[in-house]
Amino acid sequence: MPWEMSDRSLLADLSLARGDWDRDAERRSDAEVMAAVWADPRCQVLPVAHGRFPVDLGGSAPSLRMATPSGVPSDAERLYLGRDAVGAPVFAVRCPPTEPASGLREVGAELSADEVSIAAMAVALDNWHTSHPRCPQCGEPTQIAEGGWVRRCPADGSDHYPRTDPAVIVLVIDVDDRALLGRQGRWQPTWFSTLAGFVESGESAEAAVRREIFEESGVVVADMVYLGSQPWPFPSSLMLGYHALAESTEIAVDGEEIVEARWFSREELRAACESGEVALPPAVSIARRLIERWYGAPLSGDWIRP
Repeated sequence: MPWEMSDRSLLADLSLARGDWDRDAERRSDAEVMAAVWADPRCQVLPVAHGRFPVDLGGSAPSLRMATPSGVPSDAERLYLGRDAVGAPVFAVRCPPTEPASGLREVGAELSADEVSIAAMAVALDNWHTSHPRCPQCGEPTQIAEGGWVRRCPADGSDHYPRTDPAVIVLVIDVDDRALLGRQGRWQPTWFSTLAGFVESGESAEAAVRREIFEESGVVVADMVYLGSQPWPFPSSLMLGYHALAESTEIAVDGEEIVEARWFSREELRAACESGEVALPPAVSIARRLIERWYGAPLSGDWIRP
């Protein structure tokens, strides 16, 4: 067998899942405590809007450019993110960031573990607040509550919470130890990656793996091993990473989401990447780690798409 089903080791150091951040969730519901935390002289603030936040590019690696409460608009909506290692409170505020600004796709792999936690939370919450301004029950505008982790309807009193959409992302491997990679129709002709799709209502993650792989590629998978997860706030996903063993190898792409799929041996993948025929996912993506785990070594930076 090309890989052992008993191997349950997690993917290490996924770019957007490295932090062990103290979210301090128990204090969010107390408005007086939130006001006091905001007034703490140690408080740091990250402006965020449309997936972008200020960064400092002057050092050896990018870092977040934090502000103080006095440096942001007084009417900006506040999102309490928790406390750092020394107990200092950290907020995001929903307002345009100063330049230079960047996004998780660009700098997520290079931020520190705590900073990537801060940025991922800030982007995910800002996305949710932007897309859910009204009560889904009565249609009235809602208000931010509990440190930005709830939207409350003043008309019917209902509370609404940030949405997270589970999705499976899968590297399929056949009995000859080849990997299946596909290309979405909206991608450039050289871009290939693992296959992925959302878990549907009433469906297990394992059932979603089998369904999505068959729908997109026509390949039937049997056994699978779960390897790890990471948030993917573009806008609100949680990616569940798998390797799966193919029972069939004939490819029949759906022609809509996936327009091309190919089996690669390690030698074939290396040759295709070195020639420029294939470009693989960037370091911030769990897809790259799934491929590297099969490949057996880090992927060359020259093989990675922008």
